[in-house]
Amino acid sequence: MTVLCLISNPADPALDSKLVAAIQHETGGEINWLHQRIACELHKPRVADPVAAARDVIGDQPIDVALVPLANRKKLILVADMDSTMINEECIDELADAVGIKDQVAEITARAMNGELDFEQALRTRVGLIKGLERKVMEEVRRERITMAPGGRALVQTMKAYGAYTSLVSGGFTYFAEHYAKRIGFDEAIANVLEFDGEQLTGTVADPIVDKTTKLNRLQTLAHERNVPIAATLAVGDGANDLEMIGGAGLGVALHAKPHVAAAAPVRIDHGDLTALLYLQGYEEDDLVR
Repeated sequence: MTVLCLISNPADPALDSKLVAAIQHETGGEINWLHQRIACELHKPRVADPVAAARDVIGDQPIDVALVPLANRKKLILVADMDSTMINEECIDELADAVGIKDQVAEITARAMNGELDFEQALRTRVGLIKGLERKVMEEVRRERITMAPGGRALVQTMKAYGAYTSLVSGGFTYFAEHYAKRIGFDEAIANVLEFDGEQLTGTVADPIVDKTTKLNRLQTLAHERNVPIAATLAVGDGANDLEMIGGAGLGVALHAKPHVAAAAPVRIDHGDLTALLYLQGYEEDDLVR
């Protein structure tokens, strides 16, 4: 049995009863509001492709649609990407901006995240370009340029309150991942380690590189260690290096993702914030831990 989820951005609610009724007319199912004007679900839709039917009614309105199974709906493991997922920025791009080469580095980042470049090679190239950057400048970047994505803390804190284990696994850097994992409330953080010579970056990254295989392996290892079925795992990310864990999770979500990542993911969230991942699991507004 399945549930059709309709989700809009809490900052710009776009759902109303009239629209939901029109969707129900096309899909069938029982209406259940999770959060008025923000999230609604239709239990047991009856048409062959309820997502397509719902999107035909929605048109270009900013509402996400997803079909999820009822079984194992509330997940017990969350593995999340960091850059452009749990935070709004790409940290390497912001570090590059501090030395005046953001455009050059951001182009490489965008191509790597869209799957056009080898991830490890692109990472080492970009880190090499910021060789000599001082730790105090990195501290300024972390403090002044990096912002947490809306809904992230609610996602992590709510899932933990209901017994889930949460892991931040980033192809970025421990310097940022450990800091933001603690602020958001993750149980652990795994990321690449930038190497220093005194107070300056050497332009190198320590082995082994955290890449797409690392992300998938961590998801699978956590499921095994915690005796959690894969169906009860959740992965979220936006880039090409997230696709394997997204595809390997019980619920894989592309959040505001690069086009080919969104197209390949089982579920895509283009409009909602990170609380959308709670509504996909059937959490209601009163359940959320803010």
